[in-house]
Amino acid sequence: MASKIEFVEYIADQLKSAGVITYRKMFGEYGFYCDGKFFAVVCDDQLFIKITEAGRKLCPDLPEAPPYKGAKNHLLIEDIEDQELLADLVISTCRELPEPKPKKKKEKK
Repeated sequence: MASKIEFVEYIADQLKSAGVITYRKMFGEYGFYCDGKFFAVVCDDQLFIKITEAGRKLCPDLPEAPPYKGAKNHLLIEDIEDQELLADLVISTCRELPEPKPKKKKEKK
């Protein structure tokens, strides 16, 4: 079951205090970016955030689950109403994630 765009937009709004939040459709679901860093996915109207040490320390009781078959476990965010905690989690997570690789320029022929 694909995620509803209304849910995706709601998640983006909930996370707005964490930084510049963008999302894009990926494999029928949605990938989320904060200040250019890929940090989460929404699959089947559920939010999954990458696992980092800082994120795990901040939210030690969050369950882990793969967002889709064959994926690594992510933190499954069941309470999406606490904007402050969500923002803190995203900021902490993104601090540990590597900077995005620069896009290669296409050569003109």
